[in-house]
Amino acid sequence: MDSLAAAPGTGPATSPLPVIRPVRVPRTFEALPADRTVVMGILNVTPDSFSDGGKYSSTDDAIAHGLRMHYAGADIIDVGGESTRPGAAAVPVEEELQRVLPVVRALVKAGALVSIDTMHPETAAQAVRAGAGIINDISGNGFDPDMPALAAELGVPYILTHRRGTAETMDSLATYSNVVEEVIAELLEVRDTFVAAGVKPGNIILDPGLGFAKTGGHNWELLRSLDRLGSLGHRVLVAASRKRFLGTLLTSAGKPAVPAERDAATLAVSALAAANGAWAVRVHDVGPTLDAVKVASAWAGQGSP
Repeated sequence: MDSLAAAPGTGPATSPLPVIRPVRVPRTFEALPADRTVVMGILNVTPDSFSDGGKYSSTDDAIAHGLRMHYAGADIIDVGGESTRPGAAAVPVEEELQRVLPVVRALVKAGALVSIDTMHPETAAQAVRAGAGIINDISGNGFDPDMPALAAELGVPYILTHRRGTAETMDSLATYSNVVEEVIAELLEVRDTFVAAGVKPGNIILDPGLGFAKTGGHNWELLRSLDRLGSLGHRVLVAASRKRFLGTLLTSAGKPAVPAERDAATLAVSALAAANGAWAVRVHDVGPTLDAVKVASAWAGQGSP
C-alpha cells in the first residue's frame, strides 16, 4: 500500500473518504513496467454496468474503489461514465462529465495513472486537462469526427478499439468471413485516419474489441491471434474481464455463469494473454491479475528474480 495516503474505507457512500495527499512520484505512462504485462483496473461510474451493477455509481464509492485498486498495484485506473454493454443507453455528455471528473481528479491527486473511458471528445478533453493520461475510446469504426484532431492536440496515448455499430446495434453486425483479418483491416483503417490527423503512431494502442460486434467464437479466434495483432507495430490491450463469452464457456445446468463467477476464467485469459505478448489487460480484479501476469512474465524469463 502507498505510504502517503490512508487506505480507503469500505463503508457506505455517506462515510467520509480518507484524506488524499498528493504523491511526489505519480504513476506515468512512460514509467509503466516493461518486464511484464500492464494491469488496468476497471472503474465503472455508472448505474447500469453489466458487471458492477451500479456498485460504484456514487462519487464517493467510485473514488474509494479506485483508490483500493491503486493501492493494490493497478498500473492504470480506467474511469468510465457510460456503460458500453450491448443494448446500453447513451449518456449525455454533461452527465458523463459529472460522473467522471471528480473521480479522475481524486485518483490523479493520489498518484494514479488514469485513463478516461469515453467516446466523447469533450469528456476526453476535460478529463485529460484534469490529469488523465490516456484516452480509451471504444467507439471503433463509429468514432466522433472530432476525436482524431483532439487526440493529436492532447498528445496522450489513445486506445483504439475495434467495434462496429453502437451498443444498440453491434450484436447484429457480428458477421465476418475471417474475423482476424477483417478486424485488423478495420483497425488499421481507423488508425490511419488518426495518424493522418497528427496522432503519433507510438501513441496508438490497439484493442481487438472482444464482445463488441463479436460472437464468442470470434473472441476466441482473436485471442488465439494476439501475435498477429502484435505484429502491427502497436501495443495491444486485451479486455476480456467477466465478459459474456466467458459466462457461456462456464455454462452449468444450462445457465451461463454470472459475471461475479467469471473471475477465475478472466485470470486464465489474462495470464495467457500476457504469455502471448499483450501489452496490457483490462480487469475488474486487480490483485490476483497482477500475480497472474507476474507468473507469465517469470515463465517467459522476463520478470523472474
